[in-house]
Amino acid sequence: MKVIFIADVPNVAMAGQTKEVANGYARNFLFPRKLAVLANSQAAATVESHLKKVSKQRAIEEAEMAELAKKLEGVAITLKAKVGEKDKLYGSVTVADIAEALSKEISREIDRKKIDLAEPIRQVGVYDLVVRFTHDITAGVVVTVMSDAEGAEIPVRAEEAVIPEEEMKEKKAKAEKKEKKAKKAKAPKEAKEEKPAATEEAEKPAKEKKAKAAKEEKPAREKKAKAAKAEKPAAEEKPDKKEKKEKKPKAKAKKAKEAEEEKKE
Repeated sequence: MKVIFIADVPNVAMAGQTKEVANGYARNFLFPRKLAVLANSQAAATVESHLKKVSKQRAIEEAEMAELAKKLEGVAITLKAKVGEKDKLYGSVTVADIAEALSKEISREIDRKKIDLAEPIRQVGVYDLVVRFTHDITAGVVVTVMSDAEGAEIPVRAEEAVIPEEEMKEKKAKAEKKEKKAKKAKAPKEAKEEKPAATEEAEKPAKEKKAKAAKEEKPAREKKAKAAKAEKPAAEEKPDKKEKKEKKPKAKAKKAKEAEEEKKE
């Protein structure tokens, strides 16, 4: 279904655009909310006249907001609240509180929804806030939150706070001490890293000596091995001699027996 959009629909179309959409989307969403009409010659004429009125109205509203932003730019307000320990508020300061104070300050109504504040203020201090009327039209305001107690000091920005000379000296001394400690900690690390290189150089001659000793030992080992091999045959020959000595008496005994037998015969 082809429709003409009367108003802006995020991520779909801008006012005045003609676009093809699903039938159900047009009938169930766009038409009941008067965001679009069916595209035809009559509808196109009515949409054009409507858009002209809307654009004129927008121009008037934007001019009014721009004028209001000029009045509001740089306005400073002070809000008082009950304060506990460590400058923390018992309650909180909300956008509604800020909008009310700003409205009284400039005698114009300020919408609380236009104030950029992520979360309520719960701490004494000075806060820079933005009142955003449109994407391009904004105004900066200063909100000071302080204690409602009598004689309470007005909070000062951290940048504007005057630090006594003694405190400055102490801070500098602490910073210098930290730097010295950091340098001392780095020095031993560097020394440790250098040690391995020195030890490697010292170990090189020792390794070379060991290699030479191993080379010198090789011939001696070979000689010992050869001597061991030479000793083995000599050891094997000894038993043969013993066997021969044992065989001689046996042979003599046999011959004596044979001689005796012959005599008997």
